[in-house]
Amino acid sequence: MSRGVLGLLASQISPPNLSIMQDEGFSVARVRTEILSGLTVALALVPEAVAFAFVAGVHPLVGLYAAFMVGLITAVFGGRPGMISGATGALAVVMVALVSQHGVEYLFATVVLMGILQVIAGAMHWGKFIRLVPHPVMLGFVNGLAIVIFLAQLTQFKIPGSADASGHGGAQWLAGPQLALMLGLVGLTMAIIWATPKVTKAIPAPLAGIGIVALIVIVFGLDVPRVGNMASIEGGLPMFHMPLVPLNWETIQIILPYSVILAAIGLIESLLTLNLVGEITGKRGGASQECIAQGASNIVTGFFGGMGGCAMIGQSMINVKSGGRTRIAGIAAALFLLLFIVAASPLIEQIPLAALVGVMFMVVIGTFAWNSFKVMTKVPLMDAFVIVLVTVVTVMSDLAMAVVVGVIVSALAYAWNNARRIHAVTRDSTTEAGAKVYEIQGPLFFGSTDGFIELFDVAGDPDQVIIDFAASRVVDQSALQAIEVMAGKYEAAGKSVQLRHLSKDCHQILSRAGHLVVEQDDDPEYGLAVDYSVKTGILGGH
Repeated sequence: MSRGVLGLLASQISPPNLSIMQDEGFSVARVRTEILSGLTVALALVPEAVAFAFVAGVHPLVGLYAAFMVGLITAVFGGRPGMISGATGALAVVMVALVSQHGVEYLFATVVLMGILQVIAGAMHWGKFIRLVPHPVMLGFVNGLAIVIFLAQLTQFKIPGSADASGHGGAQWLAGPQLALMLGLVGLTMAIIWATPKVTKAIPAPLAGIGIVALIVIVFGLDVPRVGNMASIEGGLPMFHMPLVPLNWETIQIILPYSVILAAIGLIESLLTLNLVGEITGKRGGASQECIAQGASNIVTGFFGGMGGCAMIGQSMINVKSGGRTRIAGIAAALFLLLFIVAASPLIEQIPLAALVGVMFMVVIGTFAWNSFKVMTKVPLMDAFVIVLVTVVTVMSDLAMAVVVGVIVSALAYAWNNARRIHAVTRDSTTEAGAKVYEIQGPLFFGSTDGFIELFDVAGDPDQVIIDFAASRVVDQSALQAIEVMAGKYEAAGKSVQLRHLSKDCHQILSRAGHLVVEQDDDPEYGLAVDYSVKTGILGGH
């Protein structure tokens, strides 16, 4: 199986796009910016990976290893330079049930299968369906994401505590001078990030904020929560590890449902991040390559004791806004993270959480589409509703579910609007005396079939009726059925029906259905309209 996967990867993943370097003006200054941006991202990844590992119910190193391996592989082979991937909360909340019921080894096996499914999705070019996500859904997604990132940072304002027998107690909110100090440091970090670009662009503003605030806390020995208060991040290099699960049908039944859900969530988040980063950097394409890169990274992660992951929109925004535009930044972030785990954990554990919270708060401010409030007053009411709906579902449920709900609602609204467009213009035929012509306008599909049938006056029409589809389109089986029903009514009244100006694809649909007889072939040179005639006993089984 591994040889087949590697062969598929070799044929599908194109080499890293080194031309991006020239596009961005490759130079020593560019490399410095990319590396410093990667360092900033790595510092922000540490508490995120640890927190998501806690959510999934696994050791912090399982989350950190996932952030390193997923981040490194997707940075090298992913579809969009500048994106950052790692362990995410959307995946962690799905994993927790699996870990609690079956253990962490089943999680590793699930991540491997998840990666295989993502590689298949990329090889089948299913990533292109992300184009079906409407812009209102994207706005709601971005706004909901900003709110989710903000709410996630609030947990850093709590201190761990022990719960009593009834389950009460546990983590407590900071209060008094400790809360004031925490808020002050968060505000100071945000102010530094805001002011740094006005003074110098030599270093990324978020890195300046983290560095200055961390230096103040360490030098003055301020009593505030630090990274080390969450958990120790010290560890060694990730080692190859076959998931210790029985290779039988029962195992497949356990891990397959989780793998499908995780693969879908991971791809949706990754492809939406790809689009978002593409809008900022002015790059397009790469959806299928990103799917395969995400899948490959999860396959490797599952075999090296990681919890898997996908693109991280918050960290991707930190990267691009810190100047990261090439693959160097993502690679640097992954390598810095590994360095933190192996050699620099005592130093990293001294970084105050307030500095990292300040960075994420600035990400929230930069991510939220503030112009959406103005947009909602100008767009159709349904689009405004979709923006709000997706935002709410993102906050209340998860990002993937919100996108699915938004796409479904948008599709239903589109179908309803098109269903109301069906109408007909009637006139007398200029070529056949006594015939009445119905010029159908608007698409004929499942949503407009009732309106289509209501257009005709079977009792009052002459013996010959011509239905002209030059301004319409027969789309699906429901449309065929509607034509059958309509023709059956005319046949029962002893009248004949002709169908004209059907496009070639409609011609093929109707011919395959076996309901209509061709009276005139398509013009081989100009592809002009076809004239069909409904014969007695052909339509409707009469």
